[in-house]
Amino acid sequence: MTDSGDSTAVVIGKDGLEALVELLVARGRTVIGPTARDGAIVLAELASAEQLPYGWGVEVEAGYYRLRPREDGMAFAHSAGPQSWKTYLHPQRVRQWSAERGPGGELTMRADDDPAPSYAFLGVRPCDLRAIAIQDRVLTGGKYADPAYRDRRNGAFLVVVECTEPGATCFCVSMGTGPGVDAGADAGYDLALTEVLDDAGHRFWARAGSVEGAEVLALLPRQASGDAVTAEATATAARESVTAAAERMGRSMPPVSLQRLMAGSLDAERWDDVAARCLTCGNCTMACPTCFCTTTEDVTDLTGDHAERWSTWDSCFDLDFSHLHGGPVRESGRSRYRQWLTHKLGTWHDQFDSSGCVGCGRCIVWCPVGIDITEEAAALHAETWSVPEGPESGAQP
Repeated sequence: MTDSGDSTAVVIGKDGLEALVELLVARGRTVIGPTARDGAIVLAELASAEQLPYGWGVEVEAGYYRLRPREDGMAFAHSAGPQSWKTYLHPQRVRQWSAERGPGGELTMRADDDPAPSYAFLGVRPCDLRAIAIQDRVLTGGKYADPAYRDRRNGAFLVVVECTEPGATCFCVSMGTGPGVDAGADAGYDLALTEVLDDAGHRFWARAGSVEGAEVLALLPRQASGDAVTAEATATAARESVTAAAERMGRSMPPVSLQRLMAGSLDAERWDDVAARCLTCGNCTMACPTCFCTTTEDVTDLTGDHAERWSTWDSCFDLDFSHLHGGPVRESGRSRYRQWLTHKLGTWHDQFDSSGCVGCGRCIVWCPVGIDITEEAAALHAETWSVPEGPESGAQP
């Protein structure tokens, strides 16, 4: 967290949060943030900070999610909901082009190159900030960049909110992705907030992470301006809350190299155990903030004179995902679950120089049969550790 002596760090109240949303809207931004709706904390367009889920928290477990009221009135005291920011940066369906056939049979094609929205994301969790950075690497780096993703991402203003209330399925500490954020010009956010509620009141410790973030922060009303004691007390309370959150994570990964663990357990019996429970529904990939696979589909109207090509989310749990001439490469549920987990925790490193997991716990919560990625990794480690492997059998994966 930013040092309390940082000139770009200030204390703002709820009025400052309201002013932030108003300012971003006035600047032409489409503000997206969490709100309580339909029994969950979901992301939606905000016209006012009053739409934030003040006084709402969540109870989560494997295959379980419930919204619950809080007595303290905090806005961000909840863990990750069913959506992630990829819903806006890498939408479920994107039209790539359309074509019209004229009366004489001539074809007119038009690429969908409408300007990307100017988003402002309010309430980005540190784990999701890392997820955005991972998708940046996948979808804007290398030879096959996605220009539509790049346009949406380049204009996004990110307001990160540090976690002070981890869920029972959170394990960001294991993955080095939270619950706090780093400071500095290359931290990846424009503003960082930490919510504090104590005897001194309800307020937010706010820091800038970019030039635009500093400009916006300078325009917000400050709470107890010039009161160094209050500012220092808020900074201390914010640090303590984030540290306490790190100490009460609901889950953890085994403290080993997950990349080597995945590479060394391809023939483990545990894959049969999880395959017996897995429905191969793909919920985990849909909820995951880093899964990026897509397919394309072509559609026409009833006349056949209008056609469109759409890019849609796809999942490695789909039987046809690996379909080649003659049939799918991964026919069994065992092979498809193994593909997902070994890629997410292992071979992602080979492709993108990082893990594909950020420890948000969404795949655990939204699995209809409650499969727990941390439990599966621990079981693979226990099985691999118990099997002698020659002279190096005593070495952990």
